[in-house]
Amino acid sequence: MYYEYWGLNKPPFDNVPDPSMYVDCHASMESAIAETLFGIEEGDECIAVIVGDVGLGKTMSLRMIIDSLDPDKYRMALITNPGISFIQILREIIGQLTGKQCAEKRKVDLLETFNKLLFETLDGGRRVLIFIDEANAIAPANLESLRLLTNMQQDQNNLFTMVLAGQIELARRLEHPKRANLFQRIGTYSRIDKIESPELVKTYVETRIKHAGGGTKEIFSDDAVTALYEHSENGVPRLINKIAKLSLKAGETNDFDTVSGELVNKIGERFKRLTRPAVGKRRPRKKTDEKVVKKAEYGQDKIVSEAIPEESKAGLTGTPEETNALVESVSEVAPKVAFPTLTIVKETVPETAKPEETAEEEENEVVQEVVSEVAVPELTIVEEPVSEPMVSEETVGEEGEEVVQEVTPEEMVDREGIVEKFEIGNYVIDIEIPSTVIEQAKFSTREQQVKVAGSLAAQILQKNPQLVASHIDDPVHVWGEIRTVVLDQFG
Repeated sequence: MYYEYWGLNKPPFDNVPDPSMYVDCHASMESAIAETLFGIEEGDECIAVIVGDVGLGKTMSLRMIIDSLDPDKYRMALITNPGISFIQILREIIGQLTGKQCAEKRKVDLLETFNKLLFETLDGGRRVLIFIDEANAIAPANLESLRLLTNMQQDQNNLFTMVLAGQIELARRLEHPKRANLFQRIGTYSRIDKIESPELVKTYVETRIKHAGGGTKEIFSDDAVTALYEHSENGVPRLINKIAKLSLKAGETNDFDTVSGELVNKIGERFKRLTRPAVGKRRPRKKTDEKVVKKAEYGQDKIVSEAIPEESKAGLTGTPEETNALVESVSEVAPKVAFPTLTIVKETVPETAKPEETAEEEENEVVQEVVSEVAVPELTIVEEPVSEPMVSEETVGEEGEEVVQEVTPEEMVDREGIVEKFEIGNYVIDIEIPSTVIEQAKFSTREQQVKVAGSLAAQILQKNPQLVASHIDDPVHVWGEIRTVVLDQFG
């Protein structure tokens, strides 16, 4: 094995949440672990939250927290697939707490069983802990159901603590005004960031090698550590592990004594290219081929991609070049609802319009992402004439009865739209949702709302290409997050 070549007992950079490989040089991660443990052990808080971008160590943090707790004091359940129904989540929690498969299938029976477990555990001198990883995948309705679970507490103390760990999307959902009841129940709220400097990356690398059985011999040179920091998006642990592992394998293959900066640079550049479309000889274009054209006002960068045939759309892998296909697939809007439509401008490219490029030219095109200027889809609002007043929100009258207010189309247009903040990595943008779209969405089916939210998200993503400028930012995932923000406003 490659790690034996370097005198190690096991792989030092596998991307698995192994607590034995933990390195205490990641300040924000250490703080998140310490604060969460404090909230659990004090028992005064019913919810603890850890958020962070992909690859920063949220899952490792949960494993460290669980390993630090005394099993004689707690009964614990860890949910790693929360994108299921609330009933399935409850069954999984009960099954893990009892150590046997839960037979109940009705929600009311599951809630009763869970409540009994809480008091049985308390009578036995312990407390229940529920850990939910990838909590950003929890459906909004299930978040509300989990909040209602926290009502199962005594007046003097909490019967259980729930720890949620997820991406920044989770923070946006929790901080939404509609979930103020849930947010106010959060006791500790931690965010994990990148490893702060090349010096700390050096500590991280050397410590993991030591944990894997390495001695005093230096394996990664100083310039190799600097290159690791640069190619890992300035300190993303998951990328550090991947590039370092590939570098060790390349060093063993080439019979090197140490891993140099030159080697890491080569691995890092190749790793970046592996996240983009393969370069090489192109397939001959068909005469009917078109180029889907779009324009992005972002520095001097201009983006273009070849049209993706219908049969290929189901297999999207999430690269920036595939975003156009995604846009086309979500732009359809139900004809009965006056929602914004997405316009894609296409230019027919003759078969002989572009000469065959060399591999080097194609590689430069991939790395720089510079192409010809094209047209941006415009957001248009289409209003249908309405002869009668439309029903709006329900309010409560003086005697407690429900009073239905009537809102005219003119009043709806006069209402202000909503501006939501969207954050990913180092970028924050404003998502502006016109009031007309929001009002019309209230009287539409959920399917129509999803279609319109997807169309808006695609337009926003096209106009803000910096959101997927990094090779670790999956445009399909980013598009989905933006769509969720829009759907939250539709109610």
